[in-house]
Amino acid sequence: MRDQAPARAPRFIGARIYRGSSYGPGHPLRIPRVSTVMDLADALGWLPPAQYVTSPRAKPAALRLWHTPDYIAAVQRAEAEGAVDAATRARHGLGTVANPVFPEVFRRPATSAGGTMLAAELVRDGGVVHVPAGGTHHAFPDHAGGFCYFNDPVLCLLALRGQGLRRIAYLDIDAHHADGVCHAFEGDPDALLISVHEERRWPFTGALAEDGGGLHFNLPVPRGMNDTEMRAILDQLILPRLAGFAPEALVVQCGADAVAEDPLSRLMLSNNAHRAVIAAVRGLVPRLVVLGGGGYNPWSVARLWTGVWAALNDHPIPDRLPLRAEAVMRAVAWPGAPRVGRNPPGHWFTTLADAPREGPVRAELRDRLAVLARR
Repeated sequence: MRDQAPARAPRFIGARIYRGSSYGPGHPLRIPRVSTVMDLADALGWLPPAQYVTSPRAKPAALRLWHTPDYIAAVQRAEAEGAVDAATRARHGLGTVANPVFPEVFRRPATSAGGTMLAAELVRDGGVVHVPAGGTHHAFPDHAGGFCYFNDPVLCLLALRGQGLRRIAYLDIDAHHADGVCHAFEGDPDALLISVHEERRWPFTGALAEDGGGLHFNLPVPRGMNDTEMRAILDQLILPRLAGFAPEALVVQCGADAVAEDPLSRLMLSNNAHRAVIAAVRGLVPRLVVLGGGGYNPWSVARLWTGVWAALNDHPIPDRLPLRAEAVMRAVAWPGAPRVGRNPPGHWFTTLADAPREGPVRAELRDRLAVLARR
């Protein structure tokens, strides 16, 4: 592996479709996410036109790289008709509480998929690309799941293969297991997958013993995982496995739902942990694509993914946000916010970095890391 990343400036892939588009008023993804990251990065002066790329929308033919024609057609029909019948719901998982039919139900995930597939093209000769709209790791070839309609991480990895790259790696630090990605590359001797996820959390897969035929390293972590424990995971699992595998390209799913403020997990990371992971892996591979993923608190998502973009560009994190950036954060709305978001603390508006959340490395985590180290 290379000692440092290529010198070319990282690219950021976004799109207008993420403004005002949501999964519906009662859904966890009713909140703004990518649009706020775009606005916050711009307010900080970190998103010049030369680094911003508008995402294309993946065409059905491109989505067939992994998804079935019947499923793709079903998602298109759902958008055109605004509903699905019972047979489509049962077969394809569309029109459910988790994966509802909303006005952009095809266009929005197809745009995310188009962005990650474009990222694979942009790093063909080396480089770094951030696609915060990507990371929908629960979709399967023929059905939706877990808020995910098209599996853009899989499509990105397969597009990298299409660039002639053989050895690919995928790292997932979302609070939920990367079940769809693991399914896609089970038994593949040239695909390294590492998933760090909360134990006993949906989709209830990714047990320590699940190795995907040899190169899947699943690490279920106990509730309350802290920054110190994530650093141990980085040093004892992530970095050694990447070094030993020497991938030609790495895709990182950087879900923001593993931080303490997220309402859908019970982990206790600060956003410093995610930036530390990205900073550590950035210089190890010639091609790096960093995706978004989960994250259901609009302020913590915006602060985390904007901080990831800073880490990819070596931008120092300001102690306090400038007034223009603060205004972006104060304009964020969270309709029907759960308890964690009803009285936002002031630092959610005025800072980018959390206070560190250090703690002990618990025995159960040490034991699990030791098991994976022996494989």
